[in-house]
Amino acid sequence: MSEKFDVIVIGSGPGGYVAAIRAAQLGLKTACVEKWKNKEGKGVNGGTCLNVGCIPSKALLDSSWKYHEAKDDFDIHGIETKSVKIDVPKMLERKDDIVKKLTGGVSGLFTANKVTSIWGSGKLLANKKVEVTDDEGKTTVYEAENIILASGSVPVNIPPAPVDNKVIVDSTGALEFDKVPKRLGVIGAGVIGLELGSVWSRLGSDVVVLEALDDFLAIWDKQIAKEAQKTFKKQGLDVRLSCRVTGSEVKKDEVVVTYEDKDGKEQQETFDRLIVCVGRRPYTEGLLSEDAGVKLDERGFIYVNDLCMTSAPGVWAVGDVVRGPMLAHKASEEGVVVAERIAGQKPMMNYDVIPNVIYTHPEIASVGRTEEQVKADGEPYNVGVFPFAASGRAMAANDTGGMVKIIAHAESDRVLGAHVIGPSAADLVQQVAIAMEFGSSAEDIGMTVFGHPTLSEAVKEAALAVNGHAIHIANRKKRK
Repeated sequence: MSEKFDVIVIGSGPGGYVAAIRAAQLGLKTACVEKWKNKEGKGVNGGTCLNVGCIPSKALLDSSWKYHEAKDDFDIHGIETKSVKIDVPKMLERKDDIVKKLTGGVSGLFTANKVTSIWGSGKLLANKKVEVTDDEGKTTVYEAENIILASGSVPVNIPPAPVDNKVIVDSTGALEFDKVPKRLGVIGAGVIGLELGSVWSRLGSDVVVLEALDDFLAIWDKQIAKEAQKTFKKQGLDVRLSCRVTGSEVKKDEVVVTYEDKDGKEQQETFDRLIVCVGRRPYTEGLLSEDAGVKLDERGFIYVNDLCMTSAPGVWAVGDVVRGPMLAHKASEEGVVVAERIAGQKPMMNYDVIPNVIYTHPEIASVGRTEEQVKADGEPYNVGVFPFAASGRAMAANDTGGMVKIIAHAESDRVLGAHVIGPSAADLVQQVAIAMEFGSSAEDIGMTVFGHPTLSEAVKEAALAVNGHAIHIANRKKRK
């Protein structure tokens, strides 16, 4: 039998590596098992988020937006550019360098906190044991008082468009195009589809997004979703709703996609590249032995209670592999909560206040409930909206599209949700998340002094507008 640990974490994505670091900080002897390899074939931490997800996609989003601004928007500032070109390989090189720095940073944090890295594929056995298989097929069994499963998720594949990672790619392959596709198809108008579609659209692709659902951004606040749909149309994204892909055929370096439109008629489009991003599923292949004692629910997620405890004693699970939104920050916070629970502390996680963000431009962000959800719950409510068109700071930046929307209970004035589409939406909604965490009212936010001129003033004004007190826009008359 090999070395025994207090905690073994399987998976070093945002949930796993954060859990391992926090456990080690609390004095627990901790190891983290990871099988991911970088392009050089070496073991690397960070999981999907750092390697092929959140971080590299944001690098490309920022690079492509700067290119778009230089090409199309600099003249309004009095800046003249004779010609602007994009060097795609150099853009990808920058993206890879950022990934390398951050994944290397996790390894450095493991060293600093005395977390033991174990490279290989981890499997949970009965009686709190973990079997690790290395590259050569050699297996080693480790033991721990507590085991945290953080194996993450993988893209969902669909039979009508099988991924070949050449012409038809998933979200990972879409980060590696060595040139700008002239015609790009995207299956799925969710977060990933809109972000990746935006990247290549800015760089010159004609992008068609095929979405099976009837509603655009169905889980988001409808007012915000409507504004987003209008904005993306202006940007040139051809988003087609109620379109169900039924087949695809690769012909040399092109793919012909067949789909049924909203009227049930069969249509075809030919693309140079096709991105399939219809969602993600929990990754549990090879993770659990038959006698591990961990149960899965009907959708393949590991069953856990409110504290992330599985059905097996001493075994916990966090992140994309368990219920709840598949968000890196949700995974990280669960990792912290579990580590502290193992150490004997009593933290709780507030699942009602988890921000959600789409990193297009403008950004789209939300926290709490939508207006539709509050209405469906039968609660009386007030809404305050402030447009960035009335923000001096947004005007100065030539970025006035979108709005801040705050929803508060009509009787208690407690903030129930906030939704932003516009510049720095992700950061602005976080301000409201902090307020909600402390049970603040719209009046509390409205009474807070905000710096001028800032985009944050839009949050204050939206909070004031909830009760008809906005200063920099005309207030809507309350319905009698």
